[in-house]
Amino acid sequence: MIERRSSTPIMVGDVMVGGNAPISVQSMTKTDTRDIEATVDQISQMARAGCQIVRAAVPDMEAAAALAAIRARAPVPLVADIHFDYRLAIAAIEAGVDGLRLNPGNISRREHLEKVVSSARERRIPIRIGVNAGSLPADYRAGESVPQRMAALAEEQVRVLESMDFGLIKVSLKAFDVLTTVEAHEIIAERIPYPLHLGITEAGPPATGTVRSALGIGILLHMGIGDTIRVSLSGDPLLEVDAGREILRALGLMQAGPSIVSCPTCGRAMLDVVEIAGRLSQHLRSTDLPLRVAVMGCTVNGPGECKMADVGIAGGLGKATLYRGGAFLRAVPAEQAFAALTQEISMLIASGSSHEGTDKG
Repeated sequence: MIERRSSTPIMVGDVMVGGNAPISVQSMTKTDTRDIEATVDQISQMARAGCQIVRAAVPDMEAAAALAAIRARAPVPLVADIHFDYRLAIAAIEAGVDGLRLNPGNISRREHLEKVVSSARERRIPIRIGVNAGSLPADYRAGESVPQRMAALAEEQVRVLESMDFGLIKVSLKAFDVLTTVEAHEIIAERIPYPLHLGITEAGPPATGTVRSALGIGILLHMGIGDTIRVSLSGDPLLEVDAGREILRALGLMQAGPSIVSCPTCGRAMLDVVEIAGRLSQHLRSTDLPLRVAVMGCTVNGPGECKMADVGIAGGLGKATLYRGGAFLRAVPAEQAFAALTQEISMLIASGSSHEGTDKG
């Protein structure tokens, strides 16, 4: 059982972050925010995949002006990503966004920052302070390590907001390097009471980026640090959402949604596990029922894994054996494996419950 760090809860729209709230999965739109239809469509897809908070870049006033229409149609809370121009932050707040992501140090004049903070306070909109290793000022605490510098800068910016009587704060410290990110969070977690948003920034394309993110985010979550996460990938944001949810499920921090147990396949495989598991992943994307589904290629580990799953199928000689609730159901021709498996899953989803009697490990 992971004992989580205590943090002061905040509300991002209708999603609680911190406190005893479940860890939320975030992502960011990759559309041009000025394209309202494309942005709303992508947010809707992300929400259906299980994303709970979405961030959108606001590079100019045209993008800020689009936020009102986007927010009105977005099914999940919307956070505006702001850099440098305080007027964009104020415009985003007036458009009705649920949160801001900004670096207070990028707003050079205190009176401008005070205007942003006053507007956010009035509407109860939280501000996420974001510090990235790649954008640290070159001369800032030059004699210290990068994690120390990141944590110190984040703490300074927290104190600036606190001095303006603002406490709706969330903090993130991100680096490409996994160990730098971990150490920075270890330091800041001891210094502030606010929720922490986890991520490995510029993690890379999906294959390598998912690995780096799973390591960095997973290590911190296992230490009890972190209240919300984003997997940052150079690719489809739906992959970010899937990866984030899988990290939480792997650590027992998310019960919603299905888990697919599938073998890596080898020369013994008598079922096209790769094809079935891939199709199954898409098929199950829209359900939040905590199902465990096994797709196994042969009879070595197949029956055992299937018996520990809610629904499972294992390859045999020209056939596939189907299991439900830990018990053998029937054998079907191998070419009918996917259809038979999804039929049983649909029946289980319709019943609204997963099997409780099997040993899920």
